This record gives sequence, structure tokens and C-alpha cells, in this order.
Amino acid sequence: MEKQKTLEEVGKFGLIDILTKNFKSSKSTVKGVGDDCAVLELNDSEYQLVTTDLMLEGIHFDLMYSPLKHVGYKAIMQSLSDIYAMNGTPKQATVSVAVSAKFTVNALEQLYDGIRVACEQYGVELIGGDTSSSMTGMAISVTMLGTVGKQNVVYRKGAKPTDLICVSGDLGAAYAGLQILQREKAVYNQGKGDQPKLAGYEYVLQRCLKPEARKDVVDALAKSKIVPTAMIDISDGLSSELFHICKNSNVGCKIYEEKIPINEATGEVCKEFSMEPIIPALHGGDDYELLFTVPLAQYEQVKEVPDVAVIGNIVDAEQGLMMVSRSGDYVHLKAQGWN
Repeated sequence: MEKQKTLEEVGKFGLIDILTKNFKSSKSTVKGVGDDCAVLELNDSEYQLVTTDLMLEGIHFDLMYSPLKHVGYKAIMQSLSDIYAMNGTPKQATVSVAVSAKFTVNALEQLYDGIRVACEQYGVELIGGDTSSSMTGMAISVTMLGTVGKQNVVYRKGAKPTDLICVSGDLGAAYAGLQILQREKAVYNQGKGDQPKLAGYEYVLQRCLKPEARKDVVDALAKSKIVPTAMIDISDGLSSELFHICKNSNVGCKIYEEKIPINEATGEVCKEFSMEPIIPALHGGDDYELLFTVPLAQYEQVKEVPDVAVIGNIVDAEQGLMMVSRSGDYVHLKAQGWN
């Protein structure tokens, strides 16, 4: 009898590969499973982009410290980030929600207020969805539609040796914010009646509860006439996303610890938890920044793009995935992000 594999053994992306291996795509499907979005034929000049994200209470958010308005906002941000990772423009969204009897109409209005604010801010039209009952809490599914010019679409594949590796913003802040929230929840649950101590942690809490998709970076790249050779959003952690780009492009990478952008507020939280800041930066996830590669010849252009850092370069696949530590040691990267 064949030994049954567990979900833990195969992991999130191994499971996706197993479940989808027997599905075929038609000619109108330019790219199916395996990137931030599916890419479909739309017209002579554009592709249609489609992405779906799921958020579950108790897995992706905790209502003890996540306001429903923020949950709705973040649900939209996740899907927006996927569209931007393909160098696209989001257009429409559908939202489906399953809720248990504990939720009131007012609570759901708060959730949809966050959804509305996010859609208005990023120019997205809510065009439908579904509602259902749930036995165990809340589940939210967002499907986002977008478009991208055929000459401008960017996949996870396409990175080449000598390409520069770039990231937007800073990394690890969302994970740092989560540690603060979980600590204060634990204190509260001890029944001491203490109010949460959240003052001074505003930056990391904002990054955790109300992230922003990086439309500004995509717009700035376009203004600088830069089309990345490969791109992905950082939802599962920098290390995991680098693995995706390198695997899909059949290359390796070399990044430098000292070049990875980490906000001072994130560093302070890491000190409190006796944690090296590079750990959440590599493996924390939920940052929704953009990781992308550009040709070496565009170094002068990309270094002028606001809020973008060059952290390393693409190498031949035989060299593997490496990080040069601050002390100059070579460290093999492992994909240890969200699973």
C-alpha cells in the first residue's frame, strides 16, 4: 500500500503542483497556475490578469486585535499586490464572504467599509461576489481582475545572470508587528485586566494590520522606462520569493545582508524579542513589497527609483541561492517563509 503523504511533507507549493499537474490549458490561457496571476488573452495589445486570495479567521487574521475594517482593507491589498507583481493595472474585484452567527450586520458593514476604502483608493470596481454561512468563523475570498500590456507583462521567470535583485520598501515590519500583537494578546488572556501596551509601535502595527500594495513603485518603474525581467510580491517572505524567481528562471542568486532594507522600528522590536532583524526580513512575510530583477545596464536608472534598494544579483544556477552576511560569510538561503 502506498504511503500517504501529509500536507506538512509536501508544503504549500508542492501541494499546488500535485493538485494541478493533470489540468491542461487552452490557447487563450497564456499563463495558468504558477505565477502571481493567471494571464489570459484579452485583445491585440493587452492581457487579462486574474488572481484569487483567501483569508481565514484564526489562520490569516485574529479578530481579537484585527479590526474588521482593517481585515477588509487587507483582503483587497493582497490581491492588488498580485496584480502589481505582474506589472499590471487592477480593474475589478469580486468578494465572497462566509460568516458564522456571531457576526452582526454592523460588523459586516465595517468589513465592507474597509473593502470600499481600498477599492476607491486604488481605482478598483467591486462587481460581485457571494455570501454564505460558516460554522467556524469568517472566511473571505477576493478575486481580482486586471490588465497589462503585452509588451509589459512580467513573470516570475525571466531573470538572467548579472541581473540586479531589487526590493521595494523595507522588510520584516509586518512580522514584528504581529509579535507585538500576539504578546499583548497573551498578557490580556492571563486575566490581569492590563490594557495593551501599543504606544511606540505604530509603524510595525500599521505594516501588519493595514499594509499597502506598491502601486507607486510600479508607476515609478514605468516612468523610468524599466520593465523588470522577473517580479513577485513578498507575501511569504524574501527567502521564499527568491526561491520562486530562481526556480522559475533556472538561476541562482547572491544577496547581501547589509543591503536588505530593515526599518529602525523593526530593529527595535527585534531587540525586545532577542531576535536578529534579518530573520523576519528573510522569513516573516506579509510585507507586500515587490521583489524584482532588472538588467545590470539599468543600474543608474533603478537606483533613482524612490524607495527601491538593490540587494544583490542573479548568478548561474550552479552557484545556488546565497546570502553574504555582514561578516562576509556565505550563507545558503532556505525558503522558510509562510507555508
